[in-house]
Amino acid sequence: MKQFIKLLLLLVATSISAQNSINGSILNSETNEDIAFANIYFPQLEKGTTTNADGNFTLNNLPTGNYKILVSYVGFETFSQTITLPLQENLEIRLQSSAIEMEEVIVSTPFHKLQSENVMKVEQRKVSDLKKNGAINLAQGITNIPGVEGISTGIGISKPVIRGLSSNRVLVYTQGIRLENQQFGSEHGLGVNDAGIESVEVIKGPASLLYGSDALGGVLYLNPERFAQENESETDLNLQYFTNTEGLSTNLGYKSSGEQFKFLIRGSFAEHADYKTEDYRVTNTRFNEKDLKAALGYQGVHFKTELRYNLNASKLGIPEEIGVQSLNNYPLLPYQDITNHIFSSKSVVFFKDSSLDVSLGFTYNDRKEFEEEHDHEEEDHEEHEDEEEHHEDEDEHHEEVLHPALHMKLKTFNYDVKYHLPKLGKFETIVGVQGMNQTNTNYGEEQLIPDATTNDFGVLATSHIHFEKVDVQLGARFDTRKIDVYDVLDKNFNSFNGALGFKTNLTKNVVARLNVASGFRAPNLAELTSYGSHEGTNRFEIGNENLNNEQNFQTDLALEYKTDHLEVFANGFYNVVNDYIYLSPNGESINEDPVYLYLQEDAALYGGEFGLHIHPHPLDWLHIESSFETVTGKQNGGEYLPLIPANKINNTLRVEYDLKHLKKGNAFITLSTALAQNKTSVFETETGGYSLLSAGFGGEVSVFKNALQFQITGTNLTNKKYVNHLSRLKPDGIYDIGRNFSFSVRYTL
Repeated sequence: MKQFIKLLLLLVATSISAQNSINGSILNSETNEDIAFANIYFPQLEKGTTTNADGNFTLNNLPTGNYKILVSYVGFETFSQTITLPLQENLEIRLQSSAIEMEEVIVSTPFHKLQSENVMKVEQRKVSDLKKNGAINLAQGITNIPGVEGISTGIGISKPVIRGLSSNRVLVYTQGIRLENQQFGSEHGLGVNDAGIESVEVIKGPASLLYGSDALGGVLYLNPERFAQENESETDLNLQYFTNTEGLSTNLGYKSSGEQFKFLIRGSFAEHADYKTEDYRVTNTRFNEKDLKAALGYQGVHFKTELRYNLNASKLGIPEEIGVQSLNNYPLLPYQDITNHIFSSKSVVFFKDSSLDVSLGFTYNDRKEFEEEHDHEEEDHEEHEDEEEHHEDEDEHHEEVLHPALHMKLKTFNYDVKYHLPKLGKFETIVGVQGMNQTNTNYGEEQLIPDATTNDFGVLATSHIHFEKVDVQLGARFDTRKIDVYDVLDKNFNSFNGALGFKTNLTKNVVARLNVASGFRAPNLAELTSYGSHEGTNRFEIGNENLNNEQNFQTDLALEYKTDHLEVFANGFYNVVNDYIYLSPNGESINEDPVYLYLQEDAALYGGEFGLHIHPHPLDWLHIESSFETVTGKQNGGEYLPLIPANKINNTLRVEYDLKHLKKGNAFITLSTALAQNKTSVFETETGGYSLLSAGFGGEVSVFKNALQFQITGTNLTNKKYVNHLSRLKPDGIYDIGRNFSFSVRYTL
C-alpha cells in the first residue's frame, strides 16, 4: 500500500511535464456552418468544455494515451470516437443532424460507452426529465422507466422493483458505491434525494459479474451531478410545490472548478402533508427530508480523484388506517427516523496505455422506528394528536418522551479496484477485485435482526471484443460471503458467475443484442435469523438458517429498429431463479400476528418491454411514444410469485419547440394504463385495472440575463380512485394519491 501511495504522489508531482493539449472545431456536416456551444467531453477523464461562438474549442492538461471523445448538441447525433493523444494536428468534427435525443455515456457498465455502442441494454434517464412528469421524489420518478416499478408505503416510502424482483435482489449504487440501508424490508425506502443526482441507469437482469451478490435482479445506478467545467462556476436555486400534499421541495447548489481543483455543494429540504384522494387524506403518509451533498475533486494529467459526501435525514410516517385529517407534516406514530451518511472516493491513475480505478466507500445507516406501544407518556402523545395546530411545541416534547422500538446501525465499508489493461488488438479487458465489510448493531427495545458481521470478497475479469460486424462482451467472477451472527450463526456462501453478450447490426437500421448471464444472492440476515413482529407488515416472521444461495440464469434479447423518424424496440427476457426465497404463512399466530416462514423453491420470471417512438418529418418537434411492459413470475409448483407488478401501457404525445422568448419549450400529455393483476400469490388479492391521465408544459426564459426554467405538470387529472398492486396499503383498501399539480422553477446564476 505504501508503494502504491508513493506512485500516486509521483504521478501527481510529474503530471505538469507530461501534459497534452488539443484544439478543434465542430461543424454541421450538411451546411459546413460552425456549431457554437456544442459539448465536448472525455468520459474516461471526466473532463470537457464547450465550443465558442465560432465553433472552436481548446482542452489542456490531457494525458498521453487512447481516449474516447464525445461531442453532442441538440438536434444532432452524438459523435463518439477514440483518439490517440498527443494529436499532431487540429481536430475537425462534423455532426450529423438528427431528431433523436442526444446520447449519454453509460457509466454502470465497465467500458463507458454510448448506449448505441453497448453490448448490454441499459436504460438511462435524466432526473430532470423524470421530474417533468410530476414525480414527488426520486423513488416515484424511476417508475416511469420501462421495466421499473416501486413497492410503496404511501408517497414517502418506495423501493425499486426491476422486472418483478426487489429488496436485496436489486442493488442500488450511488456516488459510485453500493448503498446499504437495510433494504431487506419492504417498508424501507430508497433513502436518496433527487437533488444532486444527474441521471439514473437501470441494468435489468443479473449483474453479479460486475457487482457481486445482491445484483441478481438488476442494478439501479444513480449518477451524481458533474463538477462545473474548467474555470467556470454556477449557482442554481430550485423550487417545487405540490398541491395535493401542500408539499414543498427546494434545493440550492453551488459549484466551481479551476484548472485542477473542483468543488460543489448542494443542500435541500422537502416536506409533505398526508396525501389526498377524492374521499379523504391518508393519515400519516406525511414526511420531511433534509439532504446535503458535497464534493471535492482534483484533476492532474495522470491522476484524478474526487471525494463525495451525502447526509440524508428523513422522518417518514407509516400509515395504518384512515384517521385524523390534517395538513401537518410531522409524522404521527408509527414512524421512521432515518439518517444516512455516505462517504465515497474515486481515484484514477492513467498510465500510457492503461489505467487503474480505485473506489472506496463508507455508508452509515442509522435507522430508528417508533411505535405506539413504546410511548412512555401516552397522554402527552394523545394531546399531540388532538392539538396539532400547536405541533411545533409538541414535536419537541414528542422527541423527549419517545424511545425507538427498533434502532439499528448499519456500517458498511466497501472497495472496488479495477485495472484497465492495455488494449490488445480487438480486446479491451478489465480485471478487478471488490469487497465489503458490514456490521449491524441493535440499540432498540426490540430486535428484528441480530447483531452480525458480513464480509464479501470477489474477483472478476471481463473483456469487450470489437469484431468487424459483431461486438462481444464476456466475463467471469468468483464471490464469497461470510455472515457471522455472534455466538449463534456462522455461514459461508460461494458462487461462480459469468456473462456473455453479443451486439450486431442485422441490417442498416436493425440492431440486435443477445445477453446471457448468471447471478446469485446470499440470504440476508432477515431471511436467516428473523424472529419477531415486523412493524408495518403485520406479520410475525421466522427466519431459516438452512437457506441456500439464490442462483439465477437470465437470457435477454433486445431488438431495435431505428431511422431518423421512427424507433421501434422489443426487449424480452426469461429468468430462471433456483432456490427462490419467499415468505409463506403457516396458519399460526403469535401475539395476534400471523406467522410467516422463509421457504425456498425454484421459480421463473419472464416478460419484456416493447414500444415505438415516432418523430415524423418534417414535424421533428412532434414525438409520439407508446410502450408496453409485462412480467410474470411463477414457482415451479405452479403458484405465482408475490409482488409482481401489473402489465402497463404508456402512451405519450410530446412536443419540443423554441420561440423568440421561450427556449427549450416542451409540452406533453400521457395516458398510463395498468391492466388488472389477477396472477397473484396465495396470500395476495387481485387488483383491478385503471388509467391515469397526466399533462404538463414548461420551458426556459431569460430573467435578469440569467436562465429561469419552469415546469407545470398535472398528474391523475381525472382524480381517479385506484390502488397500485404494489402498494402496501392495498390490504386496507386505501387509495393511491389523487389529482396533483406540481409547479417547479430553476434559476441559474
